[in-house]
Amino acid sequence: MPLRTFGPRRTRIEARTVFGVARVILALVLLTALVGDFDYVLGFATFVTSNFFSYFTVQSAIAGVVLFFTSAAIAFRRPVDPPWLDIFRVLVTSYMVVSGIVFLSIVIQSSTRDYTIEVPWSSQLLHFWIPALALLDWMLDFGKARLAWKPLAWIVVYPLLWGAFTLVRGAWVGWYPYFFLDPVQVSGPLETALYCAFALALMAGVAAGLIALTRLRWSPGSPGRAA
Repeated sequence: MPLRTFGPRRTRIEARTVFGVARVILALVLLTALVGDFDYVLGFATFVTSNFFSYFTVQSAIAGVVLFFTSAAIAFRRPVDPPWLDIFRVLVTSYMVVSGIVFLSIVIQSSTRDYTIEVPWSSQLLHFWIPALALLDWMLDFGKARLAWKPLAWIVVYPLLWGAFTLVRGAWVGWYPYFFLDPVQVSGPLETALYCAFALALMAGVAAGLIALTRLRWSPGSPGRAA
């Protein structure tokens, strides 16, 4: 009986299935972290549901759940991702990574402001582990398109809209999700603008790195497609 062999196509399908399963797990873990974080903050006397969902981290995590489930479904059915999904992954991954960096900086700075920020398991998953795994998923995935630099212009759109809404809402309800947005906790509008500019620059930098990876790994004849 001749030996049964498997070609590159079969190997690719099996690898995509592995990525699909991994993304389903990531989505479920991220969803669990969101529920856990919501349950954690329920214990605070000042808790307000609308405030919880106003955090950029929470909103980017919700987008992450949608992203992981969507990319998993496509990985199960297609050998490569459509370009729109790759762009969506760049945006959401950048948001999650920068949310983690900003949160870490806030935790570090809290020691200089006479208060301590607790980091429960749910926050550790939301801010550190899931963003790191999302980066790993991006680096190892061979089904990405060779992206152009155009999505870099889109990276700031949602954060700017979120920032404008948050400042208006904060002035109305007297609450801000991050200290650098609160006029009472900063020296003035310039300090707020500098913090926001730094966060936007970080997002653009992370997105540029993710796009650069698609251009470095792509070569003629590979599964990458120009997008």
